[in-house]
Amino acid sequence: AVQSYVIAVTHGREAALRQDLWVMRQAIDSYTVDKEKAPQSLDDLVQSGYLKQIPVDPMTGRDDTWMPDTSDTLATIDQTDGGINNVHSGAQGIATDGSSYNTW
Repeated sequence: AVQSYVIAVTHGREAALRQDLWVMRQAIDSYTVDKEKAPQSLDDLVQSGYLKQIPVDPMTGRDDTWMPDTSDTLATIDQTDGGINNVHSGAQGIATDGSSYNTW
């Protein structure tokens, strides 16, 4: 019974992680299109109202372990500056599907 509980909790955290990543990636894309430049930090998304707050990574229990990807490549023809274009979990564990959380 304990093993089933642990698996259920892990699946719940993985679902929350997927949702948080989707929301943050949507916010990054919206910010980039609206401001014609990519955010320079995740805090830019909060300060500009694209996120209420930076979510807590459900795998680490912290909100400061997110790993943003930055690039100088421009996503749109109107974009003037590079910056954050993606975000990943900072968790070092292995997911139930065998992938690493920090590659999500």
